[in-house]
Amino acid sequence: MRAVKISESGGPEVLKLVEQPVPSPGPGEVLVKVAYAGVNRPDCLQRAGLYPPPPGASELPGLEISGTVVGAGDSIGADWIGRRVCALVNGGGYAQYCLARPGSFLPVPEGLPMEQAAAMPETLFTVWHNVFQRGLARDDETLLVHGGTSGIGSMAIKLAKLFGLTVIVTCGSDEKCAAARSMGADYAINYKESDFVEEVRSITNKAGCQIVLDMVAGDYTQRNLDCLAAEGRLVTIAVLGGAKAEINMAKLMMRRQTITGSTLRARSDTFKQLLAAEIEREVWPLVAQGLLRPQMDEIFPLAEAAEAHRRMEAGDHVGKIVLAVD
Repeated sequence: MRAVKISESGGPEVLKLVEQPVPSPGPGEVLVKVAYAGVNRPDCLQRAGLYPPPPGASELPGLEISGTVVGAGDSIGADWIGRRVCALVNGGGYAQYCLARPGSFLPVPEGLPMEQAAAMPETLFTVWHNVFQRGLARDDETLLVHGGTSGIGSMAIKLAKLFGLTVIVTCGSDEKCAAARSMGADYAINYKESDFVEEVRSITNKAGCQIVLDMVAGDYTQRNLDCLAAEGRLVTIAVLGGAKAEINMAKLMMRRQTITGSTLRARSDTFKQLLAAEIEREVWPLVAQGLLRPQMDEIFPLAEAAEAHRRMEAGDHVGKIVLAVD
């Protein structure tokens, strides 16, 4: 099969198109003929040598795919053979064939194009777990999302609006603010021109928001807490601004705020299966009805994976970048 491997740690140029054997599914696994693979920032971090795959995972990048199940390692997956799925995987998505585990993938409903199906698992699983499970989002609450036009940010906007939240986002340009509003964001703040803390306080009549979904950390951490109302929840899912932060614990205690966070890739198969089951029950009917779709940016051929990474790292994309594999 054709696959894109990381030849060594480095920039996008280290992504090389190679030929290698098709993997064989073992017990509890299925083999998916990949149609499209989503491109995510963790792929870029892995390529740079900053995010190694967990033990037992494929060394190939790629954490989400869409395609057709063509083989199974045991009877558990046999019923899926011939069915179209989109899957969250631990790696290996940048290839014509990829292993996945039943329970961590979802059927692709009629009307959902396969390129869009590949753009959903990583962002949908991440947003659902962090905003709704860890962040305890409820109807009529206000959510602040940093990076409003990223894959995560765009999914957070769309999902939160479907569940009755008010959404505030930050973006790095007026054009991206306009794009975020077109996706459904109630308010968009150009963080390069305005203090987002003051803007959030103004929007909420000084009450603050209930949830912040943050990918920055570092010196954003206290500023995020300053955006939160009493009993507010800060959920961190990346540390683009630095892994360490200094915060005012007295203010946090007085306002009874909560800081939490998570990573998804290293979580157990059991956890991902439980998460997928909840998403299938609570969210997938909205996908089947056409009410939830990912925001798509650009589709690159598999052989141009390096260009896809360059686009992501340039920060100009709006929504999801996808590789066409089949």
